[in-house]
Amino acid sequence: MKLRFAALLALAVPFGAQAETLTLYTSQPNADAQQTVDAFMAANPDIEVEWVRDGTTKLMARLTAEIEAGAPQPDVLLIADSVTMEGMAQKGQLMAYKSPEATAYDDALYSAEGYYYSTKLIATGIVYNTGAAKAPVAWADLAGDGMDGMIAMPSPLYSGAALIHLATLTGNPDLGWDFYEKLAAEKARAEGGNGGTFKAVASGEKPYGMVVDFLAIRNMAKGSPVKFVFPTEGVSYVTEPVAIMSTAKNVPAAEKFVDFVLSEEGQKLVVDMGYIPARDGLDMPEGFPARDQIKLMDFDPAAALANAEANKTRFAEIFGVK
Repeated sequence: MKLRFAALLALAVPFGAQAETLTLYTSQPNADAQQTVDAFMAANPDIEVEWVRDGTTKLMARLTAEIEAGAPQPDVLLIADSVTMEGMAQKGQLMAYKSPEATAYDDALYSAEGYYYSTKLIATGIVYNTGAAKAPVAWADLAGDGMDGMIAMPSPLYSGAALIHLATLTGNPDLGWDFYEKLAAEKARAEGGNGGTFKAVASGEKPYGMVVDFLAIRNMAKGSPVKFVFPTEGVSYVTEPVAIMSTAKNVPAAEKFVDFVLSEEGQKLVVDMGYIPARDGLDMPEGFPARDQIKLMDFDPAAALANAEANKTRFAEIFGVK
C-alpha cells in the first residue's frame, strides 16, 4: 500500500502536534516550486507550506494590492530578481535576517543587511544557430559588420531579466550605451521575452540572439540546432532571491525556509533542476562550463532600481519602440 507524500509527512509529525503553516509566494516554474516545497517539508515535517505561484510582475501586483488592503499574505518570497527585492527593502517591506548559511556565498550575492539572498544564477549570454556564418565569443561580436537584421533579443520593456541585462551592459565601460546604439543601427529585433527570442534563433529566423542560459542549454541537450556562449566580457545575471516579509506571521518557519534554500542540500536541489547554484563549492549542472569559466559582470541592484525608468525610456528612444 502506497502512502501519499502528505500522509507520510503527517506520520512524521509527533502525535497530537499541530503542523505550522508557512505561506510562500514564488515565481519559480511550477515543477521547480513543487520540488522546492516538497524537499523543505521533508526536512521540516512540522511545517506545512502553502504556496502561490505566478510570474514576478503578476505576483507583485497581487502582493501590492494585499499590502494596500492591510492584509499581506506571504511569510516568505522566492521571486525572480534582486531589483524587485531591493525596492521592497527600501520601502521597509522585508525583514532583515542574518542567515548562518551566508558564509558560503559571495558578498555580492546577498543584501549586506540580510534583506534578501540569491538562490541561483541565471545568466544571459549569446545563443546562435549552428548554421550561422560565424561563432561569436563576445558581446562585441554582435555589434560588428555583417550583423544587419541578424539579431534577436528580449525587450527590457517586457522582460525583467532583459532590463537587468540592459543595466549591466550599459554600466560596463567597454560596452555602455554605444553597444545598444550599434544593435539598433543593425536593426536588431527587441521584443517579447526569452522564449520568443530562443524560438527565432532555433528556427533560423535570426542567426543570433541573447537569452538566459538554461533555456538554450536544456534545448541543446534535446537536439535543438543552437550553441550557447558565456561571452568573454562577462554576463549579466538574475538570482531568484529569497526574502522574509516584514509582516510575516511565522518568522521562525520563514527563517528555516531561507536557511534551507541556501544550505548545501537546498543548493544541490538547484543543480538538479539545471541551474547554476549561488552557493560556492558545488558542481555545475550538466551542459554548463566550470564556474570559474563564467565571468559575472558587476551589478548594483540599488543603482539598477534607481535608473530603471530612465533606462527603459532611453532604450525605447534608441529602438523606436513604445
